[in-house]
Amino acid sequence: MSHHFDGFALLAGGPAPLDLAALIAGASHDGPIWSHTSDQFNLNLLRFRRGDGVPAHRNGEVDVLIAVVAGEGTISIDGQAHAAAAGSIVLIPRGSERSITATGDQFAYLSCHQRRGGLQPTLPAAAPARD
Repeated sequence: MSHHFDGFALLAGGPAPLDLAALIAGASHDGPIWSHTSDQFNLNLLRFRRGDGVPAHRNGEVDVLIAVVAGEGTISIDGQAHAAAAGSIVLIPRGSERSITATGDQFAYLSCHQRRGGLQPTLPAAAPARD
């Protein structure tokens, strides 16, 4: 018996594998191309082209695990750049400033974190006006 649940086929009480490469290949746009929310997790598959990505922001709510699925990119955490390629995982601690940039033709990754409202980066506050 199988049931379909937000992109997963649930078999015998657990999800069947999801083909991330097929989702990436079939995507008609960049940015978030697939998302799933369970009782405990938010999962987001994102893809960017060279030079594009997620601007610097800080998230004080949750740690985020990034699993790189395809291509190459740079994940910056608190100003320190880390090269990442398919097969890499990076844990971004909550409260850290982070940004992600595709350095290859494409960069696709799965972000995983404790459930919350979804993709909600907090952009840096504007500098106070000077007199």
